[in-house]
Amino acid sequence: MSKTWRPATQLVHGGTLRSQYGETSEAIYLTQGFVYDTSEAAEARFKGETDGYIYARYGSPTNDMFEKRMCMLEGAEDARATASGMAAVSAAILCQVKAGDHIVAARALFGSCRWVVETLAPKYGIECTLVDGRDLKNWEEAIRPNTKVFFLESPTNPTLEVVDIAGVARLANQVGAKVVVDNVFATPLFQKPLELGAHIVVYSATKHIDGQGRCLGGVVLADKAWIDENLHDYFRHTGPAMSPFNAWTLLKGIETLPLRVRQQTQNAAKIADFLAEQNKVAKVIYPGREDHPQADIIARQMTGGSTLVAFELKGGKEAAFALQNALDIIKISNNLGDSKSLITHPATTTHKNLTEEARAELGISPGTVRLSAGIEDTDDLIEDFAKALARVSA
Repeated sequence: MSKTWRPATQLVHGGTLRSQYGETSEAIYLTQGFVYDTSEAAEARFKGETDGYIYARYGSPTNDMFEKRMCMLEGAEDARATASGMAAVSAAILCQVKAGDHIVAARALFGSCRWVVETLAPKYGIECTLVDGRDLKNWEEAIRPNTKVFFLESPTNPTLEVVDIAGVARLANQVGAKVVVDNVFATPLFQKPLELGAHIVVYSATKHIDGQGRCLGGVVLADKAWIDENLHDYFRHTGPAMSPFNAWTLLKGIETLPLRVRQQTQNAAKIADFLAEQNKVAKVIYPGREDHPQADIIARQMTGGSTLVAFELKGGKEAAFALQNALDIIKISNNLGDSKSLITHPATTTHKNLTEEARAELGISPGTVRLSAGIEDTDDLIEDFAKALARVSA
């Protein structure tokens, strides 16, 4: 496979394995196990003396194709496909820490991600400090002698804050810690955390990579040495493996990733501009707008905007619900990155388990709404918003 291929070509052809039948579309190897010609061959395979597959929990040809394609796109040496995005996040963090270690994480995280570092990890003696990730001083001041991992999302869910990935990576390297970046909102097309100095990148492939509401999936990407030393055994023995069928579905979805993300981003940008002009909207946050609070960092580390828009309605929860209920084309769902435009109210869905104080600290008000723009006609989406806003009390 050519390393000089551009992303759109990588996402159609990268990592493809063909059987003796020469199929055009990748084959699904939907099998639990594999057979060996001899007992000696099985022994050699288990010893690692010969290449090949052993058990679908460890890997399969279909999963291998997905992992290789993601590696080409991300610029990573190795990857492991997981059953969900949260399986990827949990594996990437927990495989490299032990009791007595310390995690520093940005406080602006998806609810389940925050639960892993704030609630789950401490149960096993792993300390955690949450910081306002927008200021590098907060990361620096949180460092302890036992700090092993920095974890962040950028842009964040749902308020689209941005973290200086290169700056955090410099701090981590000074103390020998590893930086794990959840890059879902930027997509691998608009941001390359590994090039910015991060050590591990995770995705919920459920989002843009599938992008059509069909299946769950995740992936962890890093250099081969880190995966061999940290993730390999954890992955084999705890079993967060992706189904080969889901891997095949994701391979089909990823072929059209650039087309979908480009249209979604164009729609999101135009909708953000429309919403910013509406008197019932208190504020709009979108990484492609000049008024984003961290526009300077975005210009340095992102090559595009986002498919997501965060905005706040002046009428609080009542106005947010009224808007969502009045929409026709745009559907209410907590998913994102889909071909269909989806909208959700974070305070009562994705971040409902946080305290009211914690939500306020993150900028999630009762009127905050998160839009995931789809690939529909832009004018239809704007008209849908205009009609719904007309039904929201001033």
